This record gives sequence, C-alpha cells and structure tokens, in this order.
Amino acid sequence: MNRRVAGRFLGIGVAALAGVAGSFTATLATTPWSLAAETGNTPSTAAAPAVSLPREVIKTAAQLRDTALASDEAYQLLESLTTEVGPRFAGTAGDLAGVNWSRETLQSLGFVNVRTPEVIVPRWIRGEASAQTVSPYPQQFVTLAIGGSIGTSDEGITAPVVIVKDIPELQSLPAGAVKGKLVFFNGRMERTRDGSGYGKAVRARTEGPSIAGALGAAGVVLRSVGTSKNRIAHSGTLSYNVSAPRIPAVAISNPDADNLERHFKLTAAGGKRAGEPVVMNVRVTSRDLPQTRSANVIAEIPGTDLADEVVLVGAHLDSWDPSVGAQDDGAGVAIAISAAKLAASMSPKPRRTIRVVLFANEEFGLSGANYYPADEGDESVAKHAFAMEADLGDGPVWKLSARVPPRYWSMVNEMHRLVKPLGVELGDNTAAGGADIGPLRRRGVPVLAPLLDATTYFDIHHTVNDTLDQVDPLHLKQSTAVFAVATYLAAMVDGPVERIAVDGGR
Repeated sequence: MNRRVAGRFLGIGVAALAGVAGSFTATLATTPWSLAAETGNTPSTAAAPAVSLPREVIKTAAQLRDTALASDEAYQLLESLTTEVGPRFAGTAGDLAGVNWSRETLQSLGFVNVRTPEVIVPRWIRGEASAQTVSPYPQQFVTLAIGGSIGTSDEGITAPVVIVKDIPELQSLPAGAVKGKLVFFNGRMERTRDGSGYGKAVRARTEGPSIAGALGAAGVVLRSVGTSKNRIAHSGTLSYNVSAPRIPAVAISNPDADNLERHFKLTAAGGKRAGEPVVMNVRVTSRDLPQTRSANVIAEIPGTDLADEVVLVGAHLDSWDPSVGAQDDGAGVAIAISAAKLAASMSPKPRRTIRVVLFANEEFGLSGANYYPADEGDESVAKHAFAMEADLGDGPVWKLSARVPPRYWSMVNEMHRLVKPLGVELGDNTAAGGADIGPLRRRGVPVLAPLLDATTYFDIHHTVNDTLDQVDPLHLKQSTAVFAVATYLAAMVDGPVERIAVDGGR
C-alpha cells in the first residue's frame, strides 16, 4: 500500500466513518435543529430572513452521506475512465474517447438530456524535449516541454544560463543581462493543504517565458511547479504574450533542478569552477496544429417543483498527455457523477434539476468553461441556483466554504453540520470555487466550495505518475459524500436564489 492509500483520515476506515456518521444521524430525532445556529463564521445577514430546510430533508441528507461513504461507485467510475480511455489531452483521439465514454456512462446511469455541445480547442503536439548541461559538468536532465511551448531548431539552443528565483528577480536584473541566454527559474513550490503554494509558484511557468523573451532571453528552463522529490518533470501550460517574442520553455524535475543549482554554487565566487559560465543545451520538438473540435458533456436528473432551476456539479474531462489523469481530473469526474446520482436517488426527490457538466480543455485554456455560459444563454444562466466543482484530486474534503447570498449561509451551516464528523471544517463566504465555474461565478451564480486536501496532490500533478494507484479509495468516498450532501441540500432549499455580487471580476 503506498502512502496515499494509507490515508490521511487518522487511520480510520469506511466502517468507522459510517459509524461516526450514524451516531451523528441518530441525534436528529432528539436534538433541536436550528438553521440559524452555529453562526461563528456567518457573514453579515441581509434583510431577508435565513432560508430553512425541513427536518425530513436534513435526515435524508444524513442518510445520503452514509450511503455515499459505503459506495464504491466513484472508484469504479474512475477505474473505468482511466482504463478504458486513458489520457484525454485536448483535441486528441483520447479526448474524443473521453467524450464518448462520458456520454455512454451517464446514459447508462439514468441521466437524461445528455448532450455534447461542440467546443473548439487548441491542438498542440508535445514532441520530445531534452535539457543538459554542456559545462562545467555535462549532465542530462529529466525534462518535459511546457504546454504551448514552441520548438527549437534540430540542434537546439546552446547558451549560458542565468539563474533567478522568480519573475521579480528576473525583472530586477540589469538591462541586457539575459540577452541570448537561457533563464533558469529556480523558485520552489511550497507544500500546502489549500493549494496556495501552487498559486504562488505557477506564475514563473505561465508568464515567465514571455517576460524572459521580452528581455531578450533565448529560452526558459523551469524548476517543476510541483512538490515531488521523485525524478519526474511536471508539465502545465504557459501563456505567450502577443507583444513579446515566443521562446521555448521546458521543465526539469526537482532533483535535477537541485543538481543544476549546485552547478551555480560551484561556479560562484569561491567555488571549484569560479567564474565559469553554466552552459546548457535545450532541444524541443513541440509544435502547434490548427484548432480542432472537442465537446462539453452535459447531463441531468430533472427536479420536481423547482425543475427549471439548476444545481451544477462540474469537473473537467481532459487531462495532460503524459498520464491517464487519475487525480487531475479523473477523480473530479467520478466525484461529480457519483455525487449527482446519489443525491438524485434520495426521497424526497431533489426539487431542482441536478446537472453534471464535464468541461472540455481546462488544462490548456479553459475552453469548455468559457463556451458554456454563451452556449446556455443569459436566461439559462440566470436559472443556475448553485454551482460547484471538483478539481483537486481525490481529497478528502477538509473545509466547506461558499459564496452565496447571505440568507443562504444557514444552508451552508447545515451542510457543515452533516459533514463535520468526516473531518470537515467550516470555511467562509468568500470562496472563488474552481476554474471551470469561474465564468458562471462572474455572472453572479452562487458558488459552493467543498475544498479538497491538496497536501500531496502536487506530488503527481501534471506528471507521468498521475495514475490510478495514486488514488485513495477512502478519500474518494469521503469527498463524494460531502459533494453529495452539498448537492442534495442545494437542490432542496427554497428559492428563487438571488445572484451574488461580482467582486472585482474574480
């Protein structure tokens, strides 16, 4: 059993979790249940009264939680996706196979109105990449091209290397300091539970090549944006600025970046090779092809008296090409589908329509997310009561946050009461949600945000190691349970649900 499968649930298993949840459920029969209670993190209240949920609905949600904890369906879905489809990089045959798998799977599970609206996506060929020091000590490094990188000539680029920590340090160098040279971004990513370390480190990958290119650099070598100590490189995308020259960019593994860093220590003042330049050769065969077609996958389970309103549960279907994308974002796909199906199976039936959306091409440009609101139209978007997304691996969920109208915070409190025995903290009402629901949030759609634990997620993120064996079935069960409870209560609460304020375009 690997260390992920060993779990982070304090060593307790599904049966123990179900037992804790069961004892919690039993208190429903005797404990007064106030929707306005537990207001420690409650935002300032609006003039409208807090919404309420019937006791029967709360009891059903508790049963739903326990059912999800005992269900293997999410893992079975993930096993099927990663085995029968595999990598699902935008515009590839695997991408199309993923769309077909999703459509057939959702139909077989009883979803209706299953459709696959077309999305135009970029098409990029990774090709091969190599990076090696030429002097002072010739060594070959484990390398991947950064997504979207242009290629080099057949012989590659051989040039001196300038080492910087990050973009601010690069921009502080004297004029001409990197002209004709390779820039090595050596900043390390911090391991964090909430994934914030990634947000701080990733700018070097996304913006670094264009900023370096504008300063005259010939190419970029990047310490992998990831936390793995294994000798594997992390991919991911860059964003070329149209006003800057496009230069090639590669990532090297963290151990290789450590090695390259030591080269600079040995050539610094006082080192064995003091004064000698570090020279590298970087070769990339990546190239762009014309845009092509992919699709979002949309499926529903209709509601009852509020069926014209939608609770959206989303994930992105695509993955990077080096692996099967079990954590990013196969786990999210499995959580979304399984949570929606479980929530819709309960009685009383969900009042709102539960919609699963599997978005196209999140990794390489958020194509599906940006297409979705336009395809739906303003009238349909206005009927989206709540949206949530799973895109940070298998979890477990460690915090429940939201961005909802103030009078709906009491609903979030009830969600938290039900999932607190599973180790879930209560967050606040300022959540941004996931990237794929960002376009909806910016149109005022309220967001629910079960936050998945990212402590070890970035060890395998965008690498060849993003495989099924890295998924912990217990984490997947817990995450599915939390998403299912959130989906069900969001589908049951009174409405209509007003829009949230759009805060500075976030």
